Amino acid sequence: MDNDLVWAIRIISGALRRAAAESAETLPGGARAYLVLMALAATEDKPPTQLELAGQVGLDRTVMTYLLDDLEGMGLLSRRPNPQDRRARHVILSDEGRSQLQRVRTEVAAAEARLLAELSEEQRVQLRDLLAQVALTAQRGASED
Repeated sequence: MDNDLVWAIRIISGALRRAAAESAETLPGGARAYLVLMALAATEDKPPTQLELAGQVGLDRTVMTYLLDDLEGMGLLSRRPNPQDRRARHVILSDEGRSQLQRVRTEVAAAEARLLAELSEEQRVQLRDLLAQVALTAQRGASED
């Protein structure tokens, strides 16, 4: 089983999900909130609408609305009407949201370092690059379905 991709990804994914959940437990929505904050940080130059954000992180739009309500209530983000379409709202990361995201990222990075301890730095970089490529391919495939 040591080179079965499904097995390996399941084990790694479980370990990282647990680390993210523990690190994000103070955020409403836990690890889901972490994913939302990560997506917002990556798109700060062009804030997504709620619907776009739901698609980016793979959440149902109703679940996304409740999660954004909670995150906005904590001051981690804000929502503003889209000037081109008043029915749509752009989601914008706040300074407090950035701060909380950095805290969680630091804790998740420590868990990643423990998980990847047997790899050289070069191997770690290569693994991250390859997984990012595969993730983008999977994301494109999911959006085409």
